[in-house]
Amino acid sequence: MKTSFLSFLILLLFLACKEESKEPILESKVVFKEVLEKSLDTIIREEVESPIKKSVFELKQNLTRKGFKVLDYVDEKTKDTVLMQQYFIVFLKKGDIRGQNEEETAILQKEHLAHLTKMYELGYADISGPFGDDGDIRGITIYNVPTLKIADSLANSDPMVKSGRLHVEVHPWWAEKGMPLR
Repeated sequence: MKTSFLSFLILLLFLACKEESKEPILESKVVFKEVLEKSLDTIIREEVESPIKKSVFELKQNLTRKGFKVLDYVDEKTKDTVLMQQYFIVFLKKGDIRGQNEEETAILQKEHLAHLTKMYELGYADISGPFGDDGDIRGITIYNVPTLKIADSLANSDPMVKSGRLHVEVHPWWAEKGMPLR
C-alpha cells in the first residue's frame, strides 16, 4: 500500500515537472499539497477501518510468547480454527469494612472508577461493570493478563479493595479470542 502510494507521488511529480503548465508554481504546490493530504487521509482511513488481521497461528504464537494460556480447535460447522484464550474474571464482593461515611464512599467510588478506567486503557482489563441487584457480588472485571497472580495483584490494587469496602475472588475463564459481546 505504501509502495503504491509512493509510486503514485513520484509519477505525479514526474508528470507535473514534464508538462508545461500555465499556472503559477504557487498554485501547483497548493494542488500537490491537497492531493497529498487526500491520499494520506485515504491511507489512514483504510488502516483504521480495515487493519491487517493476523492469522490464528500468529495470534497463538504471540500470546504464548507473552505467557498467555491458549488452545485452538477446528469448528466442525465452519471448518475454521478457533483460538481460545484464558482470561481472569474477578468478582468484586462486599467487603467487611463498609462503615465509610457518604463523602468517603464518594471519594472511594471516584478512585475505583479511575482505577478501572486505567486498567482498561492499559489493556489489562477488557470489561468491567456492576451488577444490578444489591447482592454480595457487586460487580465483575475481566482481566486480559497472562497469570492469575497478575490479575489478583491488579484487582487488589483497586482503592475500594484496599479500603476493605470490597474484596475480590479471581477465577480463570476461557473465551474465544476476539469474540465481541452482542
